[in-house]
Amino acid sequence: MSLLELSEVDSYYGQSHILRDVTMDVEEGEICALLGRNGAGKTTTLRSISGARPPEVRDGSVTFKGEDITDLSPEDISSRGISLVPEERRVFPNLTVAENLHLAEVTNNASNTVGRTIPEVEHAGMTTDQVYEEFPRLDERRTQQAGTLSGGEQQMLAIARALKQSTDLLLLDEPYEGLAPQIIADVEDAIERISESGTTILLVEQNAVAAMDIADRCYVVDQGSIVFEGSAAELRQDDETRERYLGV
Repeated sequence: MSLLELSEVDSYYGQSHILRDVTMDVEEGEICALLGRNGAGKTTTLRSISGARPPEVRDGSVTFKGEDITDLSPEDISSRGISLVPEERRVFPNLTVAENLHLAEVTNNASNTVGRTIPEVEHAGMTTDQVYEEFPRLDERRTQQAGTLSGGEQQMLAIARALKQSTDLLLLDEPYEGLAPQIIADVEDAIERISESGTTILLVEQNAVAAMDIADRCYVVDQGSIVFEGSAAELRQDDETRERYLGV
């Protein structure tokens, strides 16, 4: 049994049929990349996993740790150990780095309300000290307003906020967007360290070359359907798929 399984998922925005029979799995401990061009269905896949509305999953199922989570709320899915870092990063620009992290901790604690059953997760959320150890640049800027950080630093802060939650599966939506090559390398290093610490990662990315550098396995989606599944090495060797669906 895989940590995450999507079985013949069909997702819609109103009457628009976006995902078509999407079947994929993510194994515990791996970095899995979902690649494709703009509009291919990558973000819709993450939203379907995390329970965000829209889209609406009308057919198929999403299973996490053997439990069907298809119709659960985003809050219930998060409580089970899935954290999403959205494409827009969504840090609070007028709050400092430390305040952003504290707010993430307060939000996580609030989800554990009295009388609510929270399934056990394998990885407790990071402490603030652990976050600063993992992201030294955030430690240097802990009193700086998030809105004044560089794009790469904001991305690290967004990831760090997600890791303050109890996270077994980290969903990353376009973490390299708008970043310079050197900053991408820094974010890649952080993602690899997080993976080595035991957190499974599903990485959605349009920058296929960078994603293949760190991914164990890759899926390619086009017009809402999976058109490739295999290792990163196999995708590198598949010139036809890369050129046709990824343009690289």
